[in-house]
Amino acid sequence: QVQLVESGGGLVQLGGSLTLSCTTSGSIVSFDAMGWYRQAPGKQRELVASMTRSGFRRNALSVKDRFTISRDNAKKTVYLQMNSLKHEDTAVYYCNGKMYAIDYWGQGTQVTVSS
Repeated sequence: QVQLVESGGGLVQLGGSLTLSCTTSGSIVSFDAMGWYRQAPGKQRELVASMTRSGFRRNALSVKDRFTISRDNAKKTVYLQMNSLKHEDTAVYYCNGKMYAIDYWGQGTQVTVSS
């Protein structure tokens, strides 16, 4: 069974940085794409950043130059480096993996940006 486990969330000061990790139960290259989504209270879940198997990356406009998605195939881990964090980045962040048109999700990790 495919499992995705996030870690690295927490409380961070405005303008600070945080790195999220998502470790998979299987090989990352088994996924057609992996990405990070987030959901703030009262809002819909939105795509933050994604990376295809071939390495093509895409960021949401709201985080364009502040967040970076990367992966370590040997560690079966996908990362989200978040810099210059803003209050509006506060949300639960979810790791997502797409395989054969099926979405797999982690349990989510809370990121809170404080003043």
